[in-house]
Amino acid sequence: MRSKKRKLKLRKWVKVTGTILLIMLIGGGVYGSTVYSSLKNAVATMHQPIERKQSEKREEPVTLKEKEPFSVLMLGVDEREGDKGRSDTMIVLTVNPNNKSVNMLSIPRDTRTEIIGKGKQDKINHAYAFGGIPMAMDTVETFLDIPIDYFIEVNMEGFTDMVDAVGGVKVKNDLEFTQDDYHFTKGEMTLNGEKALSYTRMRKQDPRGDFGRQTRQRQIIEGVVKEGATLSSLTKFSDIFTVLGKNVKTNLTFDQMVAIQKGYKHVGTSITQMELKEQGTRINNIYYGVVSAEEKQRVQNELKFQLELSSKNES
Repeated sequence: MRSKKRKLKLRKWVKVTGTILLIMLIGGGVYGSTVYSSLKNAVATMHQPIERKQSEKREEPVTLKEKEPFSVLMLGVDEREGDKGRSDTMIVLTVNPNNKSVNMLSIPRDTRTEIIGKGKQDKINHAYAFGGIPMAMDTVETFLDIPIDYFIEVNMEGFTDMVDAVGGVKVKNDLEFTQDDYHFTKGEMTLNGEKALSYTRMRKQDPRGDFGRQTRQRQIIEGVVKEGATLSSLTKFSDIFTVLGKNVKTNLTFDQMVAIQKGYKHVGTSITQMELKEQGTRINNIYYGVVSAEEKQRVQNELKFQLELSSKNES
């Protein structure tokens, strides 16, 4: 029971850790040799190239040096010894430097869709278990009808280290509540990793429900980005990238990360959370989240607009 509870807590933190890697690059604004050296060492550990055909959703691969909009699939994986694990958390980030925004779409793990390469309908998080990162990317790409350019795989252990690596984060709390034996009062406060984890978990006491929880999660993301972007945090970059190196895999290269840092640095100021509405349904006594054709089309249109693909697809 305790292990299951811990797993549920850590699942919430995939959003924080994976987004921090991307948004820190976007919003960092510091290009000193110390940062480059720490990042380069971490990337050597994180980098994991994959064999995958060029997406049919794009005529040409995205070019980061030309500041084109791009997408990233974040996978939160609970790895166990002797088991590949499943991607219990799947988040698609679409980044557009022209409107200076990042859209964040969480795909519920029970979403029913075609698993590309398996030829059958199943829960979307099973794609990773069946075929690893390539099958997960192909499946999400087909489900959303957009190209998935990059991936960030996050091991669901050690996320609290990220907040601690930047020396804690400041948040402005608008609701007094108690969670996991921590009492949070209204007003500004500084949270360490464990307290930040509890701060983002609370939902039932908040009249806004999931929206309130998402607001707190966004506060933590923005707090870490802010701390990571300050000059006083330069000495902490080594610790930050060490944490990322231990817990993250990505096909982004060092040069691509540098291109993101230089060309997209103002994008992280606007992060919009998108919602995918589903209907819980049992099929053959198995629970699935079913997305209607209308809802799927709505989400696809928003993502295509963000990636500036609408006009291309319509032509």
